[in-house]
Amino acid sequence: MRHLTALIVAGIVATLGCGFGVVAVAADDSPPGDTIVEVTGDAANGFEIRHYDGSALYPPTDSEARAECGEYDARVDRVRCRTEVRTWYRDLADLQQALEWAHAG
Repeated sequence: MRHLTALIVAGIVATLGCGFGVVAVAADDSPPGDTIVEVTGDAANGFEIRHYDGSALYPPTDSEARAECGEYDARVDRVRCRTEVRTWYRDLADLQQALEWAHAG
């Protein structure tokens, strides 16, 4: 659960960094290094999240993350974890689509 929660928090922080990066680019400055510049892949095969500084994150696939959720003893914890996984991968797909749209324009 901690690992998944850390991924979700990192995703939110990175998404916010992406927004600030857009402002920095508009001001003709380089964006912060942790600004997300590209998201490739999908939930089934795994995503790659690339940052402006060249670093990358590789979250587990959807099935790997859901399998980890199955390790919780309490049903409510398993359901909470699966909901977080679905939300995380939905948000990654939305971010991927937004970046593709922004790069095209």
